[in-house]
Amino acid sequence: MSDAPIPKPTDAELEILQVLWQHGPVTVRVVNEQLNQKREVGYTTTLKWMQLMLEKGLVVRDDEQWPHVYRAAVREEETQGHLLTRLAESAFGGSALKLVLRALGMGQNTREELDQIKALLNDIEPSNPSPADDERA
Repeated sequence: MSDAPIPKPTDAELEILQVLWQHGPVTVRVVNEQLNQKREVGYTTTLKWMQLMLEKGLVVRDDEQWPHVYRAAVREEETQGHLLTRLAESAFGGSALKLVLRALGMGQNTREELDQIKALLNDIEPSNPSPADDERA
């Protein structure tokens, strides 16, 4: 994993990366089987996408094994961070607040997710409250 900028993955490439991040190094057939659990995708289509991803530097291929085994060449967290930054800048005027409020306002959060969000907010709150915080209490 280099310091070079991460190429912007397409939606199909993101689906493939999700499989690779979840399952680790696998063959095209395994990726295709995973994709087909959500929607029908031909094996040759998956192979072509993964060959293009190899050219873009999104995956690496072990040519010493047959069938070839692919693994993600980009880290999940780093890729998500780049995509989230791009989304915040393009759709929310760079406002993390607007992005978070919209995401939470969609109503698709589980109780467990909301509890994790609350815990994260508690962890990042300053340990020394400001005078304004005391006035609100």
